[in-house]
Amino acid sequence: MTSAVVFSSSAFSPYSKTHLHLRSTTKPPPPPPLLRPPFTTTPYHPTLITHLSKPIRLISTSSSNTNNPITKPQGAKLIPLAISLAIGLTLRFIIPKPIELTDQAWQLLSIFISTITGLILSPLPVGAWAFLGLTTTILTNTLSFTTAFSGFTNEVIWLIVISFFFARGFVKTGLGERVASWFVKWLGGSTLGLAYGLMVSESLIAPAMPSTTARAGGVFLPIIKSVLVSAGSLPNDPSAKRLGSYLVQSQFQCSGNSSALFLTAAAQNLLCLQLAEGLGVVVADPWVEWFIAASLPAFVSLLLTPYILYKLYPPETKDTPDAPAMAAKKLELMGPVTTNEWVMIGTMLLAVSLWVFGDAIGVSSVLTAMIALSILLLLGVLEWDDCLNETSAWDTLAWFAVLVGMASQLTELGIVKWISSYVEVILQSLSLSWPVAFGVLQAVYFLIHYMFASQTGHVGALYPAFLAMHIAAGVPRVLAALALAYNTNLFGALTHYSSGQAAVYFGAGYVDLPDIFRIGFTMACVNAVIWAVVGGFWWKFLGLY
Repeated sequence: MTSAVVFSSSAFSPYSKTHLHLRSTTKPPPPPPLLRPPFTTTPYHPTLITHLSKPIRLISTSSSNTNNPITKPQGAKLIPLAISLAIGLTLRFIIPKPIELTDQAWQLLSIFISTITGLILSPLPVGAWAFLGLTTTILTNTLSFTTAFSGFTNEVIWLIVISFFFARGFVKTGLGERVASWFVKWLGGSTLGLAYGLMVSESLIAPAMPSTTARAGGVFLPIIKSVLVSAGSLPNDPSAKRLGSYLVQSQFQCSGNSSALFLTAAAQNLLCLQLAEGLGVVVADPWVEWFIAASLPAFVSLLLTPYILYKLYPPETKDTPDAPAMAAKKLELMGPVTTNEWVMIGTMLLAVSLWVFGDAIGVSSVLTAMIALSILLLLGVLEWDDCLNETSAWDTLAWFAVLVGMASQLTELGIVKWISSYVEVILQSLSLSWPVAFGVLQAVYFLIHYMFASQTGHVGALYPAFLAMHIAAGVPRVLAALALAYNTNLFGALTHYSSGQAAVYFGAGYVDLPDIFRIGFTMACVNAVIWAVVGGFWWKFLGLY
């Protein structure tokens, strides 16, 4: 949900040089005289209004809508609304309250469950539904105003919000496109080499561009499409199999591992560690420990994925001799690295350095992000309007903060401890060792994502509960928290609706729906084996268990 909103935002198309490169070069007709700016000496440039296919009509305020009987329904979707409310009300007033819990705890749990159900069924947009849940906690005196809004002061929430602005800078300056074009120029002589070049470039950009959807829609898909069109591999056409199907699938499947490699490569990673902290699982040096634990299994997966898909889902075209030339031409058109791009590079290096070493000098992760954003604003790489127009960031602030605030209060009121005690009894009755319980819980957490259309929504709904189950089963706490977080990135390539980047790549029109499900499940099994075997030995070596 959220990640999809990132791509649909106007953040990318106006500033993407790729977008400008791919737009029709046909000169649009001049606008009517009345639409020209009459009182300016600035040369006239056609805008979106010149491309309107129908003439503009002035509409009187008294005109009726009888000529347009088809209107979009307003307000909430009734069936999802009824189901979401019914589940919460049933839990609150029909199911008996356990004696171990207070009335306040049980009431908050019912509101939380209703909120989570609404996030899945979507009677309203995510942020709007979360706001209704927040309002309900105050209206029913379940939480005070200050407590209900406590999530909005959470450092990790603001780190996520600022990361959206940072990602916008990558797209606006064209730096992400330039880096990707470099690798296409160097490695793009064959189809397999092109896939590896795109994979490596995304992995390098990922730690400083914390949105997989932004990387997909703002950087990599436009580059891939320009290569494919020049090679005669067209969307929604039999020629898609020539080259496009493989390249899109390869980049799509690699995106999960590149997001799992770095803490700051995806917004849900930060949320996972915040929710883990609420359960008492603290990762001492989060950026470094995350990267070290993920490095070996992620690198192995990234190296193997393009080759495995090359064998399982082979392209008809094996060589792409024109791709390096196209990339070189694009780099030539872009010209030398601009001042804004150099500022972006320097700011990125500073941010990554502080994320790695900041704790030693007392600079937190969120303060690092604030410093980086301040530099971009001071030097004019980003304008404040850019931040205001990043609606996905503010939407994320709203619903993440509500979920984190509710989840922390569930812990404070003893709900999580109560659930964990029951899970512990069940697991003990089954006589499962912690490694077996670990495997079962990880598999269930992964496969249940077939029911979700958002990685962050999945995290908010299930991560705390599954982490509590892991802890109750005796799984080492940091291992459980990190493994669930890594899994959250990997299931983003499971279906065409499993993440924002999934919608972006599927919407390109190069991959058939049955292939998405087939390859998604196959690569899920491949990743499971790699992360279980390679990760298992690596985590043992690191002392995580």
